[in-house]
Amino acid sequence: MTFLASDNTAGVSAEIWQRLQEASRGGAKAYGQDALTQSLTRAFQELFQKPDLLVFPVFNGSAANSSALSCLVRPYEAIIAHPWSHVVQDECGMPEFFTGAKVLTAPGENGKIKPEAVHALCCLAKANGMHHSRPGTLTLTQSTEVGTVYTPQEIEALAKGCRTWGLYLHMDGARFANAVASLGCHPGDISWRVGVDALSFGGTKNGAMLAEAVVFFNPALAQDFEYIRKRQGQLASKQRFISAQLMCLLEDDLWLRNAAHANAAAQRLAFGLAGVPEVKLIYPTEANAVFVKMPNVLAAHLTERGHFFYGWPLLGPDVYRFVTSFETTAEDIDAFLNDCHAHTKKRAS
Repeated sequence: MTFLASDNTAGVSAEIWQRLQEASRGGAKAYGQDALTQSLTRAFQELFQKPDLLVFPVFNGSAANSSALSCLVRPYEAIIAHPWSHVVQDECGMPEFFTGAKVLTAPGENGKIKPEAVHALCCLAKANGMHHSRPGTLTLTQSTEVGTVYTPQEIEALAKGCRTWGLYLHMDGARFANAVASLGCHPGDISWRVGVDALSFGGTKNGAMLAEAVVFFNPALAQDFEYIRKRQGQLASKQRFISAQLMCLLEDDLWLRNAAHANAAAQRLAFGLAGVPEVKLIYPTEANAVFVKMPNVLAAHLTERGHFFYGWPLLGPDVYRFVTSFETTAEDIDAFLNDCHAHTKKRAS
């Protein structure tokens, strides 16, 4: 059985399990006053080469997005997001619930928002004045929901538009590590150096368990975050167990090694699927997600063979998503591809 539905189906990195055991020895101060949490900000400052950034651990990605956005918009404002983004499609209205803001969608090819779409929404809002929610924040997903990656130049162009219209720029980085590994760049080059104000830094999809972080590159925006995090139920009493995981990810570049492994597995899968006549790749594979169009009969055969993956009707009929993780092996991919080829040969005979 090959698990390709999501990197959420993967387990926890062995290094992180060990670190959790170490963190469990003896007592520690609660609610983030422990030594691990106190050292976390310094570790992130060094990682991003940004000595004034602030970081706050939380439990999950949806809450990371919603709590960060709560600092960036007012209830009468709007959050601009791609129509396929997690903020729009997969958070059950959480951003709207906690911020009170309206979510507006700005389209773009390959899961990426175009500056022109942001400009058009802002022009419409300005024309309608108080009758229209005023855009306050643009949120980008990196890597995107279809496995593509924003380049530094693309982010900088969007940030320039944000500054023109007085918008903050937030990044949903549930798979930020995969984007950094794909681009081979410094994490600062696709975040604060190109205009990102706040980042939801993903850990759970990359080998951690219930561990995400909200990073503020503009520390003034974090003024009320501790109250917002508490009110949203994201302040852990035993905070050290979240911080230990995040620290472990950063040490010895585990976060990048895990992401690079997942990306390489996706490349292997995409290359193999390109050789299956019944399968059509529909987006570039730049991170750890592969999107294809294939017949339902092939999907049913693969499911019967025990492979686990998702259909993706948001993108149309017969579209399927495969996501690899730090645990995905070459053998997993080859077993999946062998079953694809076996089905094709059987139908051809």
